[in-house]
Amino acid sequence: MRKEIFLAFIGLFVSFSVYSQNLEKTQQTIDYKTYIELVWRQNLGYAAEKLNVNISEANIKAAKVFNDPQLSVEYGDNSEAYMQMGRYAAVELSKTFSVGKRGANIDLAKSEKALNEALLEDYFHRLRAEATLAYLESLKQSELYKVKENSYSNIRRLAEADSIRFKLGKITDVDAVQSKLEADIAYNDLLQAHTELFNAHSSLGLWTGVFNKDVIYHPSGSLQTKERAFDTEQLLQTALENRADLAAALKNVDVAAKELKVTQRERNMDFDIALGYNYNTEVHNEIAPAPRFSGVTLGVAVPLKFSNANKGALRAAEFRKQQAEINYQQAELEVQTSVMQSLRQYLSLLEQVKRYETGMLDNAKSILNGKIYSYERGETSRLEVLVAQQTYDELRTAYIETVFNSLAALIELERSVGIWDVAVE
Repeated sequence: MRKEIFLAFIGLFVSFSVYSQNLEKTQQTIDYKTYIELVWRQNLGYAAEKLNVNISEANIKAAKVFNDPQLSVEYGDNSEAYMQMGRYAAVELSKTFSVGKRGANIDLAKSEKALNEALLEDYFHRLRAEATLAYLESLKQSELYKVKENSYSNIRRLAEADSIRFKLGKITDVDAVQSKLEADIAYNDLLQAHTELFNAHSSLGLWTGVFNKDVIYHPSGSLQTKERAFDTEQLLQTALENRADLAAALKNVDVAAKELKVTQRERNMDFDIALGYNYNTEVHNEIAPAPRFSGVTLGVAVPLKFSNANKGALRAAEFRKQQAEINYQQAELEVQTSVMQSLRQYLSLLEQVKRYETGMLDNAKSILNGKIYSYERGETSRLEVLVAQQTYDELRTAYIETVFNSLAALIELERSVGIWDVAVE
C-alpha cells in the first residue's frame, strides 16, 4: 500500500509537468500595446466594416452620373413599290433632364458616407473594449490558475507528509488514502484551470485576426486597479460630445432629412428634349409627286404629374425623419443613463477591492499557514486545514474576480463616455 501511494504521487507530478511543458512550448508573450495594434490592423470584423465606407464613396461617385442621352435611327419605305412614294431616314438625339434630383442624391450619398464613418468609429470603440476585456480575461485566468496551483501544492505537501506519517505508524491507512484522494481532486481542479487558461490565451487570436495552431498568445502584465476620480457633470457633458454611437444617431437624422429631400425632388417634373434630322427621297408618284427634302425637328416632352396627388412616399419619408429625431433623443437619454450606471458600478467595485486588500486576504493567509503548522505538529485535524484552504482559495478567487470586474467597469465607463486611456501594465 505504501508503494502504491508513493508511485501515485510520482505519477501526478510527472504527468502535470509534461502537461504544462506541452502547453507552454506554444506560448508567445505579447504586451497590451502590441495586442491592441494588431486588433486595429488585422481584426477581420473591423476590416469588413471599413468596406462600408468604401461602398459609400463608390455610391457618391455613382450619384454624380448624369442621365444618358438616347439616339434613335429610323428608316422607312413604302411596301408598295409601284406607287413610288420614296423613302425616308430619320435620326433623333434626346435627353431627359431632372430638376434637382441629381444634387439631392449626391447630398444623400455624402450623408450616408458620414453615417458609415461614424458607425465605423463606434464599431472600433466597441471592438477595442471587447478585445481589452479578452486580454484582461487571460490575465484573470492566469491569476486563478495560480490559486489552484497553490492549493494543489499545499494539499499535495500534506498528502506527502501523511504518507510519511503512515510509514511511521502515526496515522492509519485510511487517513493516508484520504489525503491522496484530496490531492487527486485538487489536481483535477488544477487541470481544469489550466485548460481554461489555455482557452483564454488562444481566444486572443480571434481578436487579432490570426490563427496559428502552433502559437498561443500569452499576455504580459497583471491585473491592477488604479483608482480614478471622475467629475459626474464633466462625464455627462463629455459623453454627449464624444460618444460615437450618439454621433451616428445624429448622422442618421441627417440621412433621414436628405432622404426626405430626395423624395421631394422625385416629385419634380422631368422633361425630355429631342433634336432630330430627317431626310426624304423624291416621290415619283403621279398623283402626288414631291421633291426630296430634309428637315430638322426640336421637341420637348413634359409628363403630366397626376401621380403627385399620391403623397404616400412623401409622408413615409417625413415619418422616418421624425423617427430618426426621436431615436436620437432616446440615444441621448441612454447615454446619460449608462454613464451614471457605469460610474456607480465602478465606484462600488473599487470599494470592494479595498476591503479585500485591507486585511481580508492577509487574515485568511495567516489562518491557513497557522492551520498547516498546527496540523504538521499534530495539534489540529485535516478537516480544519481543508476548511482554511478552501476559505483562502475562495477569498483569493473572489478578489481576482472583483479586480477584473472593476477593470471591466472602468472600460465600460470610458466606453460609455467616449474617452479611452486604459492601459495594462
